[in-house]
Amino acid sequence: MPLPQDIAPVNSELMDSLAQTSKMKWIETDKGQAWIKVLWTGPETGRWAVLLKWTKGYVAPPHKHLSAAHTFILKGRLQVRDGILETGDYVYEPNGMVHGATTALEDTEYLFICDGPVLFFGEDRFTAYLGWEQLERMRERAA
Repeated sequence: MPLPQDIAPVNSELMDSLAQTSKMKWIETDKGQAWIKVLWTGPETGRWAVLLKWTKGYVAPPHKHLSAAHTFILKGRLQVRDGILETGDYVYEPNGMVHGATTALEDTEYLFICDGPVLFFGEDRFTAYLGWEQLERMRERAA
């Protein structure tokens, strides 16, 4: 029996986005301490998804989320603000969340999905801005 309504996509360009992470190379972001795999970027929305890998003791600088973010710990442990995230933990961070340094308490890998950019800062200045465009440039340089 046919469907009662045509549900075919109007845009023939629509397609699934597959990231075969097992075949992707890690992109080193901090020599010997931090790496990233860019899984997906969505220029139309600014959203992006990455895998992050940090060695024990790595410290990510203070930052502000300029959009909401989702984190799922695949392995390891992270100190985030006053809490500790462990393997299997999930955290949602709303737009506007500001926090200090994030520290890897063990070798850690985690999935990070962000609805837009993140702004890193020091005591008296901004130190980095990370959004979909920077991730695409990173991926192009690594190719």
